[in-house]
Amino acid sequence: MNFKRSTTSMTLALIALSIIAITSIQQDAFAQTTGMTVSATSSEMSDTISVNGHTMSQITDVTFTVISPSQNIVSVDQVKPDMMGNFATEFKTNSMWKEDGFYTIKVEQSPHGSSLYKLSLRVEVNNGMTTRTEVTQSTEKPGAFESKPVERTGLTIIEANSIAGSNTISIKGMTDSANSITLKVVAPNGNVVVVDQFVPIIDTQGNFLKDITTGGPLWKQDGNYKITVQQGEDPRYKHSIEVGIKDGVVIPEFGTIAVMILAVAIISIIAVSAKSRLSIMPRY
Repeated sequence: MNFKRSTTSMTLALIALSIIAITSIQQDAFAQTTGMTVSATSSEMSDTISVNGHTMSQITDVTFTVISPSQNIVSVDQVKPDMMGNFATEFKTNSMWKEDGFYTIKVEQSPHGSSLYKLSLRVEVNNGMTTRTEVTQSTEKPGAFESKPVERTGLTIIEANSIAGSNTISIKGMTDSANSITLKVVAPNGNVVVVDQFVPIIDTQGNFLKDITTGGPLWKQDGNYKITVQQGEDPRYKHSIEVGIKDGVVIPEFGTIAVMILAVAIISIIAVSAKSRLSIMPRY
């Protein structure tokens, strides 16, 4: 009788262990088929990158490796997902982040030495500060590895305005970055006459204004002066324009309307002259 009870107990224990094992295998298989989603966000001119995500496998830690544009490791981290599979971390752009360009955040979950989930995100950093970024990547979305930061249009000089004979040039430009702008003016002979740096006051459309004062010994050469504005080393954030200077003041230039008026005036003069010549010709 005792032997039968013992056998029954062992049978029930084996059944229980089998159920637990099957459940565990099913959970692990479910984790491998459902995947991971990771997002990275940062504000304009910030020193913080926030990373958060969700994984269906809570059995192992999530590791992060940040790679610089020159492929150097600048930061690492490891976090454990909570019971719901959520995880989060932050990265500070310290002295190791001295390169300008795109940094890659590699996210990996590797239980038992095998790569279960492996994703990567890119964040742009200039002068140690982040650009506005919102990227998401998932193992369930085709093409997720192509996620990129928010598209940036760059810096452009729209126009350089000045009254003829004035010693002030007003530069109007447009940019989608709040970083400081470096301004440089080069004379026709190649000498640098102005170097300045300013933080642009940008309106809702991204427009900014900057005045340049001409005159003085550095502006004594007549000709076209090249004005260049630049934000960082990205070629999208560099633009130049030329302005004519004579005797230290701005030379008036013919705009589109002025050229049209001039053309109409010339045509009118030619027509009147031709008519006058015809009217004084003797008739036979």
